[in-house]
Amino acid sequence: MFGKQVEIQFRRAEICADCRGTGAPAGRGPETCKQCAGRGQVRYQQGFFSIARTCPICNGSGQVITDPCLQCNGAGLTDRRHTISVSVPAGVEDGTRIRYQGEGDAGRSGGGKGDLYVVLSVKAHEFFERDGNDLHCVVFVSFPQVALGDEIQVPTLEGDTALRIHEGTQSGKEYRLRGKGVPHLNEHGRGDLVVQIVVQTPKKFTKAQRDLLRQLSETMHIENKPTSRSLLGKMKDLFS
Repeated sequence: MFGKQVEIQFRRAEICADCRGTGAPAGRGPETCKQCAGRGQVRYQQGFFSIARTCPICNGSGQVITDPCLQCNGAGLTDRRHTISVSVPAGVEDGTRIRYQGEGDAGRSGGGKGDLYVVLSVKAHEFFERDGNDLHCVVFVSFPQVALGDEIQVPTLEGDTALRIHEGTQSGKEYRLRGKGVPHLNEHGRGDLVVQIVVQTPKKFTKAQRDLLRQLSETMHIENKPTSRSLLGKMKDLFS
């Protein structure tokens, strides 16, 4: 979320230090292929037609190594471990690819190096869920807190921060904390943190608590009217 420098190790093909990519020992280069006379192709006559095919001895290179290098076995390349420092930018998403030009495998026969692609895998957070540059989380509170209002501490990426719950807040209400989300990739500014307030009902009560709840219930009256299925679905989405 805030960027990081990470050192990674990987294996890549590099030019053999012993033969310097020739595939032959020092002082002994490859020889001209006798099958194709160095052309890399051989011709076959089929009736009136002459067909050119890649030489099966030198595989089209026109040269063969009769005494291969012991270090690379004639390949001209060796597999070696390499370390690179990866700069992870702030705000990357899962699956982001970072390209490092010229950090890949060396090419054969003096060819240039390829590129290295680092694929980032972002681990899921224990309670934050990401939606673009916004973060979402659910905070459980008690009925008195939403009924009377309260100030609670909610988690952010930088640590806890105060959130004022208004008196009479309904379960499922969302509070938006500006600039507490994910930084915009390669840009200024950040997304928001959306905190959903959900009233948690205790499963057990003491006798004193039950008596107080009964007294409260006698002073309150809520009509239990049915609602439409579409509204019920929206309410279920709040708690899904």
